[in-house]
Amino acid sequence: MASEEKRAWISALVGFVVPVVYLAFVLSKVPGADVAEIAYVVPMLASIGIGIGVGIVLAIVVAVASPRDADRTDERDREINRRGEYVAFYVMSGAAIVPLVLAMAEVAHFWIAHALYLAFVLAALASSVVKIVVYRRGW
Repeated sequence: MASEEKRAWISALVGFVVPVVYLAFVLSKVPGADVAEIAYVVPMLASIGIGIGVGIVLAIVVAVASPRDADRTDERDREINRRGEYVAFYVMSGAAIVPLVLAMAEVAHFWIAHALYLAFVLAALASSVVKIVVYRRGW
């Protein structure tokens, strides 16, 4: 397995697990509560930081485990990365419409922030999934 494919798997895993844990924690407070009073900013920032940190640490662990492949990328890796980022751009562009509409409708900041957070998560997951599929099946 190429090092770039391993990074895509790490990104997919972290990009799925961290938001699910965060959303389970924060959204469990929504029933019966005024969303304007739910403290979500610090947990959201923490989940973003934890996601970045865990992704970096796991990438380092994988690089240390197989040092020969750590810095090896070729044209195929660059093309796969480009395709994944291309898809992520379109997913983010489409998903960003939701928080925009919520802001125009003057919905609570809680929902706007979470719609935007979800847009970023979906874009990252789409990028990782595309990369993994292309590595596994080719283009």
